[in-house]
Amino acid sequence: MYDEPYRWVEAVGNRRQYLDDQFKEGAPVVGVAYEGGILLMTMSKGTAKLYEIYDRLALGGMGHPADLEKLRFNLLEMAHVEGFNRSASDVTGSRLVKYGIAPVIKQAFEEVFKAPFIVKIVLAELGQKAEKDGFLTINYDGTFEEKRRDAVLAATSAVEQKMAGYLRQQSIASLKDAADVAVRTWAIGDRAQRHAHEAVGNHDDTTAGLDQPPTDSETLYTHLRQCLSEKTIECALLDRQIQGTSKYKTLTADELRALLPKDLNPSVA
Repeated sequence: MYDEPYRWVEAVGNRRQYLDDQFKEGAPVVGVAYEGGILLMTMSKGTAKLYEIYDRLALGGMGHPADLEKLRFNLLEMAHVEGFNRSASDVTGSRLVKYGIAPVIKQAFEEVFKAPFIVKIVLAELGQKAEKDGFLTINYDGTFEEKRRDAVLAATSAVEQKMAGYLRQQSIASLKDAADVAVRTWAIGDRAQRHAHEAVGNHDDTTAGLDQPPTDSETLYTHLRQCLSEKTIECALLDRQIQGTSKYKTLTADELRALLPKDLNPSVA
């Protein structure tokens, strides 16, 4: 009787370890704001990871596709019900996360006799003005964090910190800047995840490869070229200049080639 709380804590700890293992080979997600809007970027082998949620809201995720799709549908339904019953201005990222999806993810995580959601999510929200743009990141345990100019998802918090640290050093004004910085940041995260995974396999320190990640552009572009042999770039915008209520668009291969270095020759999902 008296050890029940301790068993629950132990069970939650085991779930964290299990979920951390599920993300080791996942593709990072990068979100950056620029003067004209917000860019979301990731790489995939065919399964979409970036979606429109509402007029000024977009979602990026990593994890199990079925879990991501279920939560995406929940967000879509809540956003459109809010927009219909109230108004479009009442559909905000903060409201959808705090009163909608975060409690659902938290409950699933803490109910130790049920399966948790194997997901990490970033929700991007386009403001009426650039200074109002923002992001919310949600972890698999339902905890969330609000961010302003950029946001990242990766396998571990250590990798996310390296990616965020690199982003803070960059100057981003145009869409071209945003696209170039996003793919380089993605490469930093993917390299760090692979090195950490290899270190665990070799029974080395799990922080190996994370202390001083390479940040020179040529090393990062080389890694990207290797990834593009088996993956495609997925890139979406919330563009303030688009006419109409919906500001979401995906970038075509031609549009992406115009934004990135020519030798990358990206294809798109």
